[in-house]
Parts: sequence; structure tokens; C-alpha cells
Amino acid sequence: MIAALIAAAALVTTCVVLITEEALEVPLPPQQPPGAAPTSDPTSDPPRHPPSHTTRMGERTRITGDISPKSVVASPDGLVIANNMMYRHSSTVYDASTLDLVATVPDTVDLSQHGFEDRAGRTRGAPVEAAWSPDGRYAYVSQYRLYGPGGGEPATDDCRHGEGIGRSAVYRMDAQTLAWDQVIEVGRVPKFISVSPDGSRALVSNWCDSTVSVLDLGAGVELRQIPVDAAPRGSVILPDNRTAYVAAMYADELYRVDLVDGTHELVLETDRKPRHLVLSPDASRMYLTESGSDRLLELDTATGEVLREMPTGREPRSMAISPDGTALYIVNYYEDTVSKIDVAAFAEIQREEVGHHPIGVTYEPREGRVWVANYGGSLDVFEDTLPSSSA
Repeated sequence: MIAALIAAAALVTTCVVLITEEALEVPLPPQQPPGAAPTSDPTSDPPRHPPSHTTRMGERTRITGDISPKSVVASPDGLVIANNMMYRHSSTVYDASTLDLVATVPDTVDLSQHGFEDRAGRTRGAPVEAAWSPDGRYAYVSQYRLYGPGGGEPATDDCRHGEGIGRSAVYRMDAQTLAWDQVIEVGRVPKFISVSPDGSRALVSNWCDSTVSVLDLGAGVELRQIPVDAAPRGSVILPDNRTAYVAAMYADELYRVDLVDGTHELVLETDRKPRHLVLSPDASRMYLTESGSDRLLELDTATGEVLREMPTGREPRSMAISPDGTALYIVNYYEDTVSKIDVAAFAEIQREEVGHHPIGVTYEPREGRVWVANYGGSLDVFEDTLPSSSA
């Protein structure tokens, strides 16, 4: 049982920013009070659900509050984290079973307490993306920028601002205390983050440096930055804990990188704006959304070869895969929908309306639910264990 969870009130600040990947003005809804502690048991095995390609998303629940979620990521043991950027300066944590808000965690830290002795004072971040350690103990959250000692100006992913955009960081959240307990410096405008299957390394996409940072999670340090090309975003790390693929979104390229020796190799020239990657459970296949060409690709992870492709909704952004590997879930940003894909057939089997500007999605394994982060200020949660009428 996850216990002793600490709820904290978020610091709400109105910011005027230029954002090139997704422009947004988010209204300030009323503050949502904290809910109960998680009811799921992290020591028990997740329940078995029907094969995901035989089920249908239904019974949608909408979660609102003081949120503007850029991403949503489920842990393996009963928590779900949403990251609310500089619009709310917070990450919000939910009980996967009850859907209750467990904690609102402000993005404020004192860097001098995390090894940065020359940066005393309050520093705020802007939580973008998250990845959980394999055991669910920690959530690693990339911070779009830092506000305060060591931060840069302005808050933008328009990289033409050059060195005026400062380096940022990844915060580590302890799932038992729901507090930040580690800060690791990375590059400029960090976005997507992947954790290796053995939990020893993380890979962070530095949007405005055209690099990816390799982190030693045990030591809490950046080991190296590996060059790729313009606007790196999605990534996956293979089971060897050494090989990774990275999508360079504005270069229309896919790279293979070596986390140990720092080498990189151009594998594929894609169509427009390759954005998000996920692995099949056996790691033999990976899936890539091309948000600028409205396509989904299936690739061989050994060779990088494109095996299949299919059309999607308008502007496919993030994607999740079911634990059994039979279904993919893709959010279509410009049509406010989420699509469910039968992987074997490589065809869409369901499309549902969601909130405004869906941008993040995750599959929560314990309850068999699909969570969608809507940048306009809500989360949609779908039951996904009910039999499909066509199955």
C-alpha cells in the first residue's frame, strides 16, 4: 500500500510565452482539493484483462481542476502523474483506482539543496513529460525551463532565441512522499524522457540543443549529450539498456544512438514531423507517429526498416501501447479525438471524442484504463476492458 502521501497546493502563475510546438492559452479553473490515498496494492500482480484488441473504450470519466496537462503517465503500481507546464507550475498525482487527486506538487525547488551550491533561493520549473522507474518508486519529470537562479529567458521552444534559453533539469519525485528529492541538470528545453528497462539510465530529448542527454540515475548525473538533429522528441530504449531510437521532429529523421559510447546513426528519413515512439512488449517492433503527415509507422527495431504504415487522425501526437501489445492508442490533436488501433490488423477500430487539444495518453495496467491529457484543461479516462460488440 502506498501510504503517507503528502498533498501540496500548487503555485499558480500566469505566464505569457511563445510556444512553437503547441500554442495555447489555458483558463484558470477552480482549485481541486486533494483526494484519498491510492487504494491499489503495489505488491500484488496486476489483474489480467481481456486482449486489448478485443475490447472497446467506454464509460468515459472527465477530470478537471487546476490543470493544463501536457502529458499523463501511469506507474506500474497505482499512481498516475499529469504534468501541467508553466501554466500551473505543478504536477498532479492521481489514484489509478478511484481517480481521486492524491497530490498537487508544485514545481518549486531550492537548487542549492540538490547539489547546485551557487543557486540558492526558490527556483520553479515547468513540468513537461514524465517516465517512471520500472519498480514505480520514482517519477522522472522533465522541466521545460527553470525560473529563478540559473534559469534562462524566455519560456519558449523557439530555438532562434539561442543562448538566451538556459539549460534546464529533470526532477525526481519519490512516489512514497510525492516530493522532489533529486534534480539533474540537462540541456535546453528538455521534453521527452525514457528510462531504461533496468532503471539505470534515462534519455532526455533537449529540444533546443539538438541533443539527447544520457543520465546515470543511480548517481543522479548527466553522463553525456549525444548529438542528433533539430528538435529531438520521442525516444525508446531497447532491452539491452544501451541502444535507443530518437525522433528528430523538425529534421524529419530517426536516429539510433548508443548510450554507452555516445555514437549516433541516421536510420531513416521520415515524412513530416516524426514525434512519438513506443516499443512492442517483446521489443521486436516500434511504432512512430508522424504528426505532420498524419501517419503511423511500424518499424523493425533491429534494422529500422518500415514494415507497415497507415493513416491516422489529424496531427497524431502522443501514443501508448497496451501491455499485451495488441492495441495502440493515439491522440489526434487537431480533431480532439483518441484512436484505438488493432496492431495485428494495423487498422483503426475505434475513435472517441475527448477534450480540447489532446496531447498525452497512457494505458494504466492495473485497472485497464486509458488516460488522455487534454491541453485545454482536463483529463479523460476510459474503461478499456469491456468486450467489443465486434470481437
